Amino acid sequence: MTDIASLSLLGVYSAMLVYTASFLFFTFDLAKRSASTPALVMAGGSAPPAENAEAPVGEQRRGYQRIAIVLLVLGFVFHLLATLARGIAANRVPWANMFEFGLTASVLIVAVFLGALLWRDLAYLGAFVSGFVLLALGIVTVNFYVDVVPLPPALQSGWLVIHVFVASLATAFFALGAGLSIFQLIRARLEAREMARAKLMKTIPSASVLESLAYRLNVIGFVLWSFTLIAGAIWAERAWGRYWGWDTKEVWTFIIWVLFAGYIHARATRGWRGSRSAILGIVGFGAVLFNYTVVNIAFTGLHSYSGL
Repeated sequence: MTDIASLSLLGVYSAMLVYTASFLFFTFDLAKRSASTPALVMAGGSAPPAENAEAPVGEQRRGYQRIAIVLLVLGFVFHLLATLARGIAANRVPWANMFEFGLTASVLIVAVFLGALLWRDLAYLGAFVSGFVLLALGIVTVNFYVDVVPLPPALQSGWLVIHVFVASLATAFFALGAGLSIFQLIRARLEAREMARAKLMKTIPSASVLESLAYRLNVIGFVLWSFTLIAGAIWAERAWGRYWGWDTKEVWTFIIWVLFAGYIHARATRGWRGSRSAILGIVGFGAVLFNYTVVNIAFTGLHSYSGL
């Protein structure tokens, strides 16, 4: 199984290489979107013909975008194969420690993004997704990689499959929601400055549309996180004889649930729209990252094995 684990690691490095190329092409695409045309008005009182001036840029942008998406799909294939190989090498699901959770959660982020592309044109999020996944893979591989080890007794349960996988899937939806919220803040600032001729304004949706899309993704993530919380309580009762014990990991899982519950409630009933909604969504995803990193590393408790 050591050879399979080595192949898994090779797949991770291959995915990182391809994700780097994808990130660069997505960045080129964004650069073309963001380039501004002159805001001067011609002496005759009419603006320069934007159609002819922007046609070549549009062709280049679509070309960059197509290449970036193809590379992202290729990176996803390497990433998925690496994740599956890790599971085969361990003879179990590949999400029992920080390295494996990072490996699985990041591949799900790409999977959800590629699936979302069939629903909406979210290609402008490509640089965020490829860059974030590349960074996540680099960090967990360099800092948290461990050889395949047997599961601790508390993890030898079918609830490991359910609880951690759903948490990983929720993280993927929260990540995309945060990316949309970041673009929402950028778009809102451009709108506030009345940069009407900025190409970015013409190639991504309005701030209100971005907010609506982020809300939908965060609602899905919230439902999945609620299931994670419930499944974790049931598993805790099976493993430790109690549903809730105020373990640090349990507390932060609940804090994340409260943050997104507040986000949904405030937006739906209190009229929290615009920047306040976006910032709260980003804070919620920040809490997810804090729960995965700082809580696992700096705090001890019954979930300390997740930092193995």
